[in-house]
Amino acid sequence: MTQRGSSVSLPACRISGQHDLEVFLGLGQTPLADVLVTHDQLDHSDPVYPLDVAFSPSSGLVQLVETVPPERLFGPDYPYFSSVSPALRQHFRDSALSILKSRQLDTTSLVIEAASNDGVMLKPFAQAGVNVLGIDPADGPVKAAQAAGIPTLRTFFTKDLADELVSEGKYADVFLANNILAHVPDLPGFVAGIRRILKDSGIAVIEVPYVVDLVDQCEFDTIYHQHVSYFSVTALDRLFRQHELFLNHVKCTSIHGGSLRLFVEHQENMAESVRTLLHQEVQRGADTIRYYQDFATRVETLKKCLLALLGDLKHQGK
Repeated sequence: MTQRGSSVSLPACRISGQHDLEVFLGLGQTPLADVLVTHDQLDHSDPVYPLDVAFSPSSGLVQLVETVPPERLFGPDYPYFSSVSPALRQHFRDSALSILKSRQLDTTSLVIEAASNDGVMLKPFAQAGVNVLGIDPADGPVKAAQAAGIPTLRTFFTKDLADELVSEGKYADVFLANNILAHVPDLPGFVAGIRRILKDSGIAVIEVPYVVDLVDQCEFDTIYHQHVSYFSVTALDRLFRQHELFLNHVKCTSIHGGSLRLFVEHQENMAESVRTLLHQEVQRGADTIRYYQDFATRVETLKKCLLALLGDLKHQGK
């Protein structure tokens, strides 16, 4: 059984605010990912929400047209714990140790992480004697982090929260945001919060899935309601510049089907890694709607092939 869930239509680009969205892919009405149904809930209606994907020429951003309220997506029964995955644990540990080495953090430093989940990435910093603060809205992961000795606030990171923390004298030497930017409905507010809480000499280290990898590898299964935005370097550069922050370095990683690790600071010092990806995106046309329309055609072709295969197998009595 299904029922239409409540979502908010957003006809404007999340970065530029322009009403220029061009829908290129429709994945129908689908239920939420990360919702585990119990045996007692099998007879209940399963809410579904539209999953339409659009491109904004003004910013280069790819985004969902409709947004499910974050409180619905990341509520008390949110089941995702980062520490469950050995690969993620190692990935986050390697990233933390690299930051510790490059930034020369000590007992006077503060590392703040938005969407810190169960505190898996903050643990290496805490073990090194660095002050840490996690921020996450999901009750279960927050309790797990606190039980592990990681100070964590159960809330969403916003500009208002950044103002509150700064009023308490909390400025971040390092601000972490792993796989959260894609989940944020209010991108300008979130980035304004980073700028507010980041020390003048600080750095924000942010990981996002890379839309070019998604398109090239036809990873349309990674399009779901929690991911409201899909980022190119072109869009990210514009987003940060809009708030007087600068994407100075980027590292490509294989996690989550292909991701970007972004290094963002108050002063501009763009490395060749950023220039190269910006140039490559223009060369590939990733800043144009045609690139995404071609992707949608490949998705449709794959869908038809899969349905034909399933129909043939069923016809054979399999």
